[in-house]
Amino acid sequence: MSETETREAIETTNPATGRSLKHYEYMTEEEVKEAISKCHQAFKTWRDVSPEDRAEVIKTIGKELIKAKDELSQLMTDEMGKTLVQSRQEVDLCAAICEYTAEIGPNELKAEEREMVNGNRGRVSYAPIGVVYGIQPWNYPGYQVVRYSIACMMTGNAVLLKHGSNVTGSAKLLERIYQKTDIPDGLFTVLVINHDQSDEVIKHKRVRAVTFTGGPDIGRHIGQLATAELKKTVLELGSNDAYMVFEDADIDEAVEACVKGRIYNNGETCIAAKRFIATEKVYDEFREKFVKTMSEVKMGDPNDESTELGPLAREDLRDNLHEQVMKSVENGAKIACGGEIPDGEGFFYPATVLENVQPGQPAYDDELFGPVASLIKAKDNEDAMRIANDSRYGLGGGIFSKNEEGAIKMAEKYFDTGMVFINTFGIADPAMPFGGVKNSGYGREHGGFGLKEFVNIKSIMIKQ
Repeated sequence: MSETETREAIETTNPATGRSLKHYEYMTEEEVKEAISKCHQAFKTWRDVSPEDRAEVIKTIGKELIKAKDELSQLMTDEMGKTLVQSRQEVDLCAAICEYTAEIGPNELKAEEREMVNGNRGRVSYAPIGVVYGIQPWNYPGYQVVRYSIACMMTGNAVLLKHGSNVTGSAKLLERIYQKTDIPDGLFTVLVINHDQSDEVIKHKRVRAVTFTGGPDIGRHIGQLATAELKKTVLELGSNDAYMVFEDADIDEAVEACVKGRIYNNGETCIAAKRFIATEKVYDEFREKFVKTMSEVKMGDPNDESTELGPLAREDLRDNLHEQVMKSVENGAKIACGGEIPDGEGFFYPATVLENVQPGQPAYDDELFGPVASLIKAKDNEDAMRIANDSRYGLGGGIFSKNEEGAIKMAEKYFDTGMVFINTFGIADPAMPFGGVKNSGYGREHGGFGLKEFVNIKSIMIKQ
C-alpha cells in the first residue's frame, strides 16, 4: 500500500445520537505479524516472572482502571449506549477481577505433589503456553476483555485482543491503561483487524489458544478453525436464559429481579433473563405486575442518572430485534407492552413483553439481544423446568421460590445450564465459574477455573 492510499477503517458511532465518534484504520498484514511477534517476545519475558510478582502487577492494573474510571466509563457509554451508571459499575467489576485474581492466582498455580500408584513421586505443575487470542463482543467493552486477559496474564501467558469494532476506542484505552504498569511491552496487544485477518491470526504459529464470546454461528466457525490448527478454545456463545417463578415464589421480589434481569445493560447481555416461566398458580399476578413494571421503565439519555434503559448498540441490532418481535407476533405471540420503534435520533427500543409465547417463535427459540421479555405459562414447577430446559442453549437461568433448599436441589439435579441464580438475577462474580453447555459453548472463566483453561498441566514423575 502506498502512502497516498487510504486504508479501510472502522467508524465508531454514538448509538444515543447516531452520530460518528471516531475512525480507526485497520492494521496492515505486516503490522499484524509484527504485533504477534512482539506479543510472543513479551511472553518469553513474562513467563519467567513469578506468580507472586505477576499478581502485584495485576493489582496495579486494577488500580489504574479505577484511576481511569471516569474516562473509560464515559467512552463505553458513548460507544455502545449502556447507562453511565452501569458503565461505572462495570469498571468497578473489572478492578474486582484484578484484585480477586491476584489474591488467588499464586496459590491456584502452585505445583502439586502427588504420591504415584507405583510408589514414585509425582508433581503436577501449571505452565503458561504462550499467546492467547481473544475475540470479544461489544456489550461489555471493559469486562469482556478483563475477564479473559487478567486470567491469562496471571498464568504467565500473553494476550492479543480483537474487540467488537464499535468499541474499538474502549479497546485502545484499555491497552493504554495496561501499558501504564510493569508488563512487558506488547504483552497485551489490541489488533484493529477485519474478520479475514482474524482468521489468519488464529492460524498463526505463535498463537496457542483462542477464546471467543459471541453468537453460536461465528463460534462454530472459530471453533472449527482453531480445532483444525489443534488449538484449544473457550467459547461463550450466548443464551435465551429461562427464569422460573415457582408456585411459592415471592411475586414482588420476582418481578423486581426479573425486570432488572431483562433490562440491565439495555438487555444486551448473554446471561440476561430472557424467558420468564411462571406457574399457573401465580401466572396472572406475576404477569400483571411484570408488564406494569416493564411498561414504566424509563428510556432515554444514557448519561442521565435516572435513565434505566439506553439505546441498543447499533441500528442493525435494533432492526434485527424488532424483526424477531414481529415474527413472533406473526406466529401467535401478543405484545403486552412496548414493541414499537420510537421516533427520534438514536437506536432506542422500549422495554417490551411478549405473551402467548410458544415453540416456533423467535421469542421462544432464539436469543433476543435487547429489552424484550418472553412470558410463558407452566402447569407447575416441574413443567416450568421442562420448558426451561426446552432450549438449544444453556448458559444461565433462575429460580424464584421461598423453598431455598428445594430450589437448590432443582438447580443442581435438573436445570441443564451452566449457572443458576436463585431469587436474584444473573450478574457475573469473579469467585464463581462463568460458562455454559449445549449451544452456549464450553469452557469456564472466573472462580479459579479460568486460570487453568490455557495452561500446560504438566506431569513430572520422579523415581523414588
